[in-house]
Amino acid sequence: MNGFTISVPASTANIGPGFDSVGMALNRYLTLHVQRSDEWVFEHRSEHLPPADAAQEHFIYQMAERMASECEAVLPPCKVVVESEIPLARGMGSSASAVVAGIELANQLCQLELTPEEKLEWATKFEGHPDNVAPALLGGLIVTAETKRTDKVEYFQTDDLNMDLVLYIPNFELKTETARKVLPETFSRADATAASGIGNVMIAGLLSGDYGLAGRMMEADLFHEPYRASLIPNYDEIRQAAREMGAFGTVISGAGPTMISFAPKGTGESIVKGMQAVLPNYSIELMEADRNGLRVEKFQDCK
Repeated sequence: MNGFTISVPASTANIGPGFDSVGMALNRYLTLHVQRSDEWVFEHRSEHLPPADAAQEHFIYQMAERMASECEAVLPPCKVVVESEIPLARGMGSSASAVVAGIELANQLCQLELTPEEKLEWATKFEGHPDNVAPALLGGLIVTAETKRTDKVEYFQTDDLNMDLVLYIPNFELKTETARKVLPETFSRADATAASGIGNVMIAGLLSGDYGLAGRMMEADLFHEPYRASLIPNYDEIRQAAREMGAFGTVISGAGPTMISFAPKGTGESIVKGMQAVLPNYSIELMEADRNGLRVEKFQDCK
């Protein structure tokens, strides 16, 4: 077995009314450097990661072992050096990136030859929903749906979005489980119809290039943002300030607490500078959409 590197992008999901179904890959990465070894060892090299667990307790190993077991394969022992630019529990898809990395680790080590569609099906099963794992795997903006008729994840992908992305990352965590507990269990037919219509118009705006319309629909979400807003400090202040600086729309990234603005191309740097004065304790970053998704680079010389 040759050594190899697995790289998986971060992601932002929901994007307003696209609850559990719309996500975009971001140019921040989880990277695994893998080489053969006499035993399983994980080593972390990132300020965003805690000390590495014992291999069998490591989340990425567990995902890899689960994938191998599903295919009746056995993982050979390796040393895995993990680097990450993705902060944990901030709404940037850190869990989804780790799920994808684990599946690809098994795919490479056990020569499973999984197709991208098969990886997506397994990642969705492991993660619970496709909105983060789909862009982490495939890159770009992806709209997903799980249908009973086909019993598979259907998706539409595009990387043709001409906007700047500004993220407001606080220095505290918000667990997805906590953010889900505030959501209603059911919606009335009238509320579901209104919320779905807002989501439909947002997607139409994004795909047609009417980003002003898309931004208004992002901020009109009825599925989750009204319920989660109270968990996000400075929620209204961030939205208002970003709007005044020219952003099309500002929403919670994933389950939060990070928020993200979609802004006219070329305005991101000025929004970053302006928002730093508004949010001095936040990390405010100008990002781009990752268009490639999961990447694997193999090496010939590995000892």
